[in-house]
Amino acid sequence: MRTGALTRARTGLRARDLHYAVVDVETTGLDPAQGARVCEIAVVRMAGDGTVLAEFSTLVDPGAPISGQEFHAIEPSDLVGAPTAADIVEPLATMLSGAVVVGHNLDFEERFLAAEFGPLGLRSGLPGLCTLRTLRAQIDLPRYSLPRASHTLSGHWPTGQHTAMGDARACAQLLAELIRSAPGDLWYDGPLPKLLGGAAPRRGLDGLRLKSRTSRDVADVPLPDGPGRRTAPLRVPVRWSARWRDLELDPVQCAGPFSAEQRVRAAADARRRRFRAEAVSAGVALAGALAISGAVGVLRRRLRSP
Repeated sequence: MRTGALTRARTGLRARDLHYAVVDVETTGLDPAQGARVCEIAVVRMAGDGTVLAEFSTLVDPGAPISGQEFHAIEPSDLVGAPTAADIVEPLATMLSGAVVVGHNLDFEERFLAAEFGPLGLRSGLPGLCTLRTLRAQIDLPRYSLPRASHTLSGHWPTGQHTAMGDARACAQLLAELIRSAPGDLWYDGPLPKLLGGAAPRRGLDGLRLKSRTSRDVADVPLPDGPGRRTAPLRVPVRWSARWRDLELDPVQCAGPFSAEQRVRAAADARRRRFRAEAVSAGVALAGALAISGAVGVLRRRLRSP
């Protein structure tokens, strides 16, 4: 993906005006390069004002032995009759079309989307947004995991942790509250959303074989242009009372473990960027003043000439 960022600087597009496709996957391991596969996927399609437009969730037959039950609790018997990645790539593309793809630690989802669905035709180079990096860049918290950040900021623990739909809904809630709680508008600075082609269905999930963990998730939910909507994520987004950083950190420096040393280094770089920007601004202002002063001097000399 081509990852963008949310910023308080007035640049790019207003975050509230975009659509987002919040993605979460459960997998048989941590690295697709080592043979790990997707065994569950969920997407929450939402508008920037918090309106949930559609939800999509299914278990996925990985075509390989299932492991990682200590995290996701998916057993081999749960996957009997589940669709394969090839079965769901078209509706997945519809859910991502025209939206910024979002994940909490998006690097993880990105690796598996590329490995599983890229060879099946899912377009590369989609615009992305990582809520983990965004929170680290904008707000000073002791911990930034999805459940801990959600509880610290809103007072609510997410439900359905380590299920794809539960974590996708929690991330969508976090994003809606992030945009709502910002001190002023947030702006998306990054590549524009792309419309994805293909023969994806346009009304619901008719004829698609899904298998989800709960009867609520197995229901025939509409795709983005379908008739059904919810007006908010799991609950109405609240405004956070958290203190936003005076200086935004560079999201690129907010990856990895984000240790104390990384935080100090990122904050120091932010101060240096502010100092350089102020120095450039002062230099431009001084150059303008000198130019005006010089022009006035020339004009005065001409007026004094006989």
